[in-house]
Parts: sequence; structure tokens; C-alpha cells
Amino acid sequence: MSGLHPLHAKTATGSAAAEDVLRGLIPLATHLVVSQLDAFSSRLSNAFLAMSEQSMDSREANLSFNAGQILKKNAYAFYHLSSADVEKAFRQEVDLLISPKQSGNRVSTAPDADLSLISYEEMDKKLALSRVSRTIELDSAEQYAALNMRLSHLLGRETLSIAQNPFRPDSLLNALYSAWCQFDPEVGTHEMVLPLLRADILFDLEPILYEINSALVKKGILPDLQDSYKIRRNQNKTTTLVDDETEAKNAEQESHSQDIAQKLKRYFSGAQHQQQAPRSNGNYSDHSGFTSNPAESRLFQHLAEFQQNLKLNQMMSGAGEVMRLSQMREHVADVATTGVEKHTLDLLSQVFDNVFRNQAIPAPVKELISVLQVPVLKAALIDKEFFFKDQHPARRLIDLLSRYSLSLDQNKGAQDPLFQTMKRNVERVSQEFDQEIALFDEVVTDLESFIEKEEQANAQALEAPIKSAIRKEKIKQASIHANQEVAIRVGSGEVVAFVETFLESRWIKVLTLAYSVRDEKPHAVQDAIKTMDDLIWSVKPKFTLQDRQELLNRLPAILARLNKWLSLIKWEDADRVQFFAELSECHASIVRAPLELSPDRQLELAVEAAQQATERRLEKRAEAEKNAAQEELATDDEFVDVVHQLERGIWIEFTQENAQIARVRLAWVSPMRSLYIFTASEKEKSFSVSAKNLEQAFREKRAQILQLDKVVDRALQEALATLPDSPDTQLEAREPAA
Repeated sequence: MSGLHPLHAKTATGSAAAEDVLRGLIPLATHLVVSQLDAFSSRLSNAFLAMSEQSMDSREANLSFNAGQILKKNAYAFYHLSSADVEKAFRQEVDLLISPKQSGNRVSTAPDADLSLISYEEMDKKLALSRVSRTIELDSAEQYAALNMRLSHLLGRETLSIAQNPFRPDSLLNALYSAWCQFDPEVGTHEMVLPLLRADILFDLEPILYEINSALVKKGILPDLQDSYKIRRNQNKTTTLVDDETEAKNAEQESHSQDIAQKLKRYFSGAQHQQQAPRSNGNYSDHSGFTSNPAESRLFQHLAEFQQNLKLNQMMSGAGEVMRLSQMREHVADVATTGVEKHTLDLLSQVFDNVFRNQAIPAPVKELISVLQVPVLKAALIDKEFFFKDQHPARRLIDLLSRYSLSLDQNKGAQDPLFQTMKRNVERVSQEFDQEIALFDEVVTDLESFIEKEEQANAQALEAPIKSAIRKEKIKQASIHANQEVAIRVGSGEVVAFVETFLESRWIKVLTLAYSVRDEKPHAVQDAIKTMDDLIWSVKPKFTLQDRQELLNRLPAILARLNKWLSLIKWEDADRVQFFAELSECHASIVRAPLELSPDRQLELAVEAAQQATERRLEKRAEAEKNAAQEELATDDEFVDVVHQLERGIWIEFTQENAQIARVRLAWVSPMRSLYIFTASEKEKSFSVSAKNLEQAFREKRAQILQLDKVVDRALQEALATLPDSPDTQLEAREPAA
């Protein structure tokens, strides 16, 4: 029994003490979650606004836009509701863990709960939250495994599953969803928020779980778990946290990098021929050729000295070209004694050279990246995942510096706050990094936090132009509907010429107005269309007294509605008077026409009218097909797809008429992708470009995409492409014969 903590003794006192420890975790966990609620609220608001931009459904776009705005303006109210619900959820789950018999008093929120007796809406909610929960559980598998062991040890139980853990993602997600439903009474957003409660918008549970585990360690509960029971997700792929759905998702994500991973494995497999000692089962056992203790090698020690002696201000002074890793390699080649070290040094040198060749990255940021060369090389020697994982923190730091390099305000220069933040974090890595990869995580988090605040400020500055753009696109969409309604009537060929001209030149504007206010006045469209149809009916021949009497009875109302709508579009010139004069004459001729027509004459008139309608319909169809063919010929090329696939955040270089270069960032895309808003490094400047103009700019090579995202990944692929397919052959050729 010596291995059991005193709190684990099965006595009344011990049980009470264990419960006190467990309940003491509630305020700690609540505080850790609540401290991230503001950032989560901001990300959720931005996600709602992004949803409104991308939605093709006007109702969904309005709901999501309003939800984003309400959350942005009332963040504290959501904070208050969320913090209360999170604490309540933790308290309920802890009570349930202490007294499992209470489970019958409420509906289980576990992902595997029985779904047979609940509504389809509730089922959809549970399944949606369950999918996210599984993903988060997998991402934090180590911390959850350790926490489950400590909690089961604390309570004197043999095991504890993730579904019993009070701090599992499922419990937290349900609390946040409940808070949202209270915050926004609009039921339509309750379903819309579900897909937004995903890992990239939620806060990071890893540090929260770490602190909870640390609190238990301080209480003496399995303090040696790291050495005895640590579960590595990479080595234990049969863990119960991984289900078929998660494995399928992981497989899909890994397929994108499978090719580069295979090339890396082949490349590093050649390092085995240069190893001075057999491989151990240490840190690099998962990838061929890596040694287990790189930090003890001569190369690593030499790099540490090099990093310590290298003064940051000399590398960032701007005097001359900064030293590259490929140049430093000559000074450390003799101490790189193993194949892995040489391969890592060679490959990373090429990667940095490729990054430095990127002309889009400004020189000051390249200097910052150059300062990271030695620390990143050390990180790559320590951690095998640097080459195999694109989300490695050292890679993410370089990618962040590159991706936001053009966001620096050139007018502010080195005093730009973003540049100062970049520089501060690079300095920290240069001065502090030794063997703790977590340092890269810290600086990445700091830089991302600053960038997020900048993005929020930029988003507020864009609210006015975005509203204006949405209004324009709404009118454009209304115009499309209006043209379609008129085209259907005119295409029949049965509308008299002067009315046809009127419909195409004036009534399209009326219908556009009606469609643009459809959300506020849903009957407007119906009234405008009915007025158009009544007008068309009124100018058709009336061969019976009954039809002419109906025309006389309905005509005042038809003319009144026509005048009302035409006044709304402000058509007040002489053409309006002329149109009504022609309309009056047409109606008079219809009424004055002889009533008594022989059957032969009626048939003759009907055939004549049908023939004229057919001829007009064929003429219009031929004209429409010709215009459509010309339009398709003008736009049917790869540049249409290029513009359509542009994503927010991408940088584009425009060559202006005066040959000046402008580098701008895509800040917003309209829901119909007909309008694109760009911002420059001077945050207050923005401008919009239509899709057609943007396509033409790419077509004429006046626009090109700047490759600033995932620079390490692209540089790595480019470097691997230049390497021989069989490193073994090359290495063996270098080795002297036995």
C-alpha cells in the first residue's frame, strides 16, 4: 500500500479529502477557461461574419451577419453567460463523478449517449459536438490519459474513461452551446453555431489540462506519472480515444504530406551508412537514421556556442548581406560527424536558401528569419517532427514571419508595432533557445495573439466598405432576378414592341428595386411582377365586349400601380409622358376595334399574331445565344478559376498603369464572389475590385499571387526535388572500399 497516496485510503476521512481535492479543481479549471473566453468570443464573431460573406442564402447570410455583430458589440454579456455555464457544467460533472448514482437524475451528455428517444435536432447537435469532442480529445490525448489516471487514483477506482472525465471537451462544448442559446434568442443561429464550435475557433485545452494535472501533482497524486505511465499518441495507435471517424480524418490530412514524408524517409535512410553508433530507441526511433541524443553531439555543442557568440544586433544591423546557414555550414562541417547531422544540415541549408530567394519577403523580415537559422537547426536536430510535421512550432514561426511580412507599414519602418513584435520574439528565441521546443510555442502564441488583435482592428475599419459592397451585390443579385423575369415575358415574342422596350429599359429597374427590398417588404416583388403581367395583358387584342369591359374596369388600377412604381425609380422625364401617350393610344385602339369579326378573320389575326411572335422569339433567342457565346469566349479561361479560388489573406502584386508596384492583401470576398476588397500595409487604405476586372488583370499579367504562406513546406519540397532519389548510392560512393 506504500504506493498509494494517503488521500486514497478507503476511509471516510480519506474519501472526504479526495472529494475536496476534486472540487478544488473546479475554480482552477473555470478560471483557466474563462481567461480565454474573450479571444474565443472574438474568433466566433469573426467566424459568423465570414459565414455571412460566403453564404449564398440571403436568410442565412443575414442571420450569421447579425449574430457576428451582436456578439462583437455584446461580448461581455456572452462572457458572463459562458463563464457561469462553464462553472455549472464542471460542478455537475464533478458531482456526478463523485456520486455516479446521480446519473439517473439527468440526461447524459456523453458522446455515446442513447439517441433513440430524442428529437432529430437534438441528435444533430449531439453528433456535431461529438465529432469536435473526439478531435480535441485526440489532440490532447497525453494530458487526458494522465488526468484520467490521476483522477482514478485519487478516487480509488481501477480505471476512469474519457466519458467520465469532468473536464472533457464534450462537457465544455455543451456549456458553450447552452450559453449561446441564452445569449441569442434567434433560434436560427442555434443550429448555425454548431459547425463553428470547432478546434480552430475554440481555445486550446492543452495548457488547461496541463495546469489541472500540475495541481494534482502538487497534491502528491502520481507525481512520477511522466516516467511510469506516459502514453505517446504516436506509439499507441490503438488507444481508445481514437475511433474510426478520427482515424479516417487523420488519414485524409496525412495524405497531403505523404509524398514529402516518403521522400524525407528515403533521404534520411541514407544517414544510417554514416552513423558511428547503432540506432537506439530514443527520440528519433520513428524515422530512419535519427540518433537518440542529438543535444550531446559535438555539432550541437558547437551550434550552441555559435548561437551564444553571435550578436543579434550585428546580424540585424542592415550592413551587408546576412550570413546564411549554407555559409555557416563550412565552419561546422568537420563537427557534423553523423549522417543524420550532415543530412539535416544540408537539407535545412537548402530550405533557408529557398526562403531567402522569395522576392516577396521584405529584406527586414529576411534578416529576422536569418537570425533563426541556428536555433531552428538545433530544433531540427532535437525534434524529428520538424521535417515531418508542417505545424511544428519552429516551422510555424518562420511561416508567420513570412505570411505577415507584407503587413508591415513601410511608412513606420522599424517602428511598426508588428515588426517590433516580430523582432522581440526572434530575439527571445536567439537568446534563450537551447533544447526546449516549447519556447517556439510561446513565441508563436505571442505573435499570433498580436496579429489577431491587429486583424480585429482591421476588420472594424472594413465594416463600412463591406456593408457598402454587400449592398451593391444585393442590388446586383436583384438585377439578375429582374432581368430573368423580364426575359421570360419578352422571350415569348408576344409583347408589343414599345412595351417590350419599356420593360427592358424601365421595368427591370422597378423589379431590381423590388427584389432589393424583398427581405423588408416581401410583397413588393409579387406586386411588381403582377403589375408587369397586367400591363402585358392590357395591350393584347380584346375581341369580345366582355374582355374590353374588363380592360376598362381594371385599367385605372393598372395605371395607378405603374405610376407608383415609376415614381419610386424616379423616372420623371419626357420619355415617361411619351410612353403613357403611346399606351393610351394602344388601349384606345383596342377598345375602338370592330367587335364583329368573322371566324375566318379571327383565325387570320390569330395566325398573324402567332407568326409575328414566333419570328420575334427566334430573333431574340439568336441574339441571346450570340451574346452568351461572346461572353463565354471572353471569360472562359483559367483566370476565371484563379480569381474564384482566391482566399482571404492571400497577397497579390498589382502592376499599375504608371508601372508602379502595389502589394495588397485580400481582406474580404463578397458572398457571390463578384467583389473583392483589398487592403495595403497602411491599414486605413482599402479598395474594391470586381471579379471581371480582377480576372482581366490576371489575364493581362498585371496581377500575380505572392507565395507567402507555408514557405517552409514549399521550400522543403523544392529542396527535396533537387536531391538524388537514392541517397544510399551517393553515400556509398563517398565511402572508401573496405
